[in-house]
Amino acid sequence: MATALDQQRSSSQYAALSFDDRFGLLVETEWTAREQRKLVQRLRNAKPRYPSASLEDVDFTTPRGLARDVVLSLGTGAWIREHHNLLISGPTGIGKSWLASAFVQSGCRHGFAAAYVRAPRLVHDLAVSRGDGSYARLLTKLAKLELLVIDDWLLAPLTDGERRDLLEVIEDRSERASTLIASQLPPTAWHAAIGEPSIADAICDRLIPGASSAVVDERKSLWTVPPAWKSHKTRFPPRLGRRTGRAAHNGPQAVSRLRRTTKHIR
Repeated sequence: MATALDQQRSSSQYAALSFDDRFGLLVETEWTAREQRKLVQRLRNAKPRYPSASLEDVDFTTPRGLARDVVLSLGTGAWIREHHNLLISGPTGIGKSWLASAFVQSGCRHGFAAAYVRAPRLVHDLAVSRGDGSYARLLTKLAKLELLVIDDWLLAPLTDGERRDLLEVIEDRSERASTLIASQLPPTAWHAAIGEPSIADAICDRLIPGASSAVVDERKSLWTVPPAWKSHKTRFPPRLGRRTGRAAHNGPQAVSRLRRTTKHIR
């Protein structure tokens, strides 16, 4: 506010304004600065894999079948306010982590506390916390997040302890906060991949029903959304950022192959 006041004193363009107008400008400048600092802190705490990823950078002009209204509707943050989940699945290099990071940024910009974590690191941190006595504090910290993004979900087989730890995390957040899952496996394969039937039932029952989901592969790519959202189906591009002309790991050949074989489903 002091900087804004000095600016007003040094500029003649403010001289014609009344005291109330000038004071209002000072308050607005201070409020904007504080909100910006809060946003920077939320993004710093969230630690997305791609800090610059943004839903505004999705290229809708290229004919990739990505529906603007679907992305923008999720970009409003309504699904986070209503404690819905979002599930993204597809092969390596298709852009899941980039899109997940973009939703992290979107959530932070709407004022939500968010965090991005890879599943292998999450289960490791949970195991370590059991040993050092911070397990309960870590579960409480994760439960308080309004958006938790778990990338590389079910990338490797789970031990019995890891299954139970993930169930605790998911249970604490069920119907209380939003969880975004990014995985190479579609949700229909999660039950078998988790392993133990009773725990798999519990985890899937808390994540899948009512969630928005995006399934992406070389044959098809579509959005499915719960009844609360507008029903729409579309496919994702190989890489969602405007500034990237090829898939992250598979090169131009992967982009060409995906464009030839991916069919728009209506």
